[in-house]
Amino acid sequence: MTLRVLLADDQPLVRSGLRVLISGTPDLDTVGEAATGTEAVALAKDVHPDVVVMDIRMPGMDGIEATRLITAGTGAPRVLILTTFDEDDYVYGALRAGASGFAVKDMALDDILSAIRVVAAGDALIAPGVTRRLIADFLDRPAPGPKHTPRLLKGITEREREVLTLVGLGRSNGEIADELTITAATAKSHVARLLSKLNARDRVQLVIIAYETGLVVPPR
Repeated sequence: MTLRVLLADDQPLVRSGLRVLISGTPDLDTVGEAATGTEAVALAKDVHPDVVVMDIRMPGMDGIEATRLITAGTGAPRVLILTTFDEDDYVYGALRAGASGFAVKDMALDDILSAIRVVAAGDALIAPGVTRRLIADFLDRPAPGPKHTPRLLKGITEREREVLTLVGLGRSNGEIADELTITAATAKSHVARLLSKLNARDRVQLVIIAYETGLVVPPR
């Protein structure tokens, strides 16, 4: 299956470079380009991409608001933020807006392609150490809406609670399987059930829920 990708960045050279990169990849296809957040929202409705590669700093509507609008509702595309991670404070707002993951502009080109595929699959692409740092800082920032409450966890089993805690710590399915002495397939099934029960879009949102419900305590 070919993944449909929408590129949103106010720098033409960035869009051009990504377009050329994607054009040489059989399983990816660029279906549109936007120079502003407003254009990205409009194009997402028209071309129905699987993934939107989104810059944050754009004129007019920024990438955060565009992400919030694009990811609203069922069947929405996933958003991969393309940013300079160590400098861009707005990345935390993008998580709250519904972004599924992050790619850094100076990372290896093959890694950007892999990030698009991982986000499209609904998995997390952020390394465990970065996840812990990201979520810890993220939770210190004011939220625009109500947080998840412990009541959301009433419908999950004790084993699912253990799995959610490990997801919050940035563990992969294989690592979860090793720690709980279960198969990788069973760990994957537990994660899938958590996504459904907690109405989470992807693994990144599970990490957020694990922190916000107190299963994982941010490092200080």
